[in-house]
Amino acid sequence: MRLITICLAALLVLVQYPLWLGRGGWLRVWDFDQQVAEARQKNLELKARNDKLESEVRDLKTGTGAVEERARYELGMIKDNEIFIQVLEPADKTLARQTTSAVPPLR
Repeated sequence: MRLITICLAALLVLVQYPLWLGRGGWLRVWDFDQQVAEARQKNLELKARNDKLESEVRDLKTGTGAVEERARYELGMIKDNEIFIQVLEPADKTLARQTTSAVPPLR
């Protein structure tokens, strides 16, 4: 009786092995599901980036506003008859407070 029990237990383990650790086992299926979920998330991020780039290309092709904006902010260009004014913030905020407090108010 003991020999039959041991044989049945061994057969049960042999039958369960492919289910859990084999080529199409549960662990491998779970791992593939995780990979698919990660790939879908990455695809969504890339699709959002592509949509943004596509919209930017469309704006650059059809309108001059986007080109003008890029020229102003990225290249520092200005139009004819415009005056460029740059306001610099003081590097040290405490120095700015001391300077402003030392100046008498205008009357």
